[in-house]
Amino acid sequence: QVQLVESGGGLVQAGGSLRLSCAASGRTFSMYNMGWFRQAPGKEREFVAAITWSGGSTYYADSVKDRFTISRDNAKNMVYLQMRTLKPEDTAVYYCAAGLGSVRVDQFYNYWGQGTQVTVSS
Repeated sequence: QVQLVESGGGLVQAGGSLRLSCAASGRTFSMYNMGWFRQAPGKEREFVAAITWSGGSTYYADSVKDRFTISRDNAKNMVYLQMRTLKPEDTAVYYCAAGLGSVRVDQFYNYWGQGTQVTVSS
């Protein structure tokens, strides 16, 4: 069992930066791939970024590649999403998730946080 709590969301101007954090509970955290997904109003939830259990591989949606960076600290049970050069279209609720399957597909994630709102003003 893994419980996830996101933090770090907020309101930022276009071009600004935010760092999201995801705190995980449970001794098995380090065995899970971790992902960030987002959902904007009226839209489906979409993949943003993921990192494998060891941190050895990272994956990004094309829309955020070269602007966002995912990282994890297994000793602290933490996952981070550094977001730079934010755009209004990045506005969404961001969710942290833990899973064992395909990292880009939300159906393969077993545990989800409650989400944190990111709003980017133009």
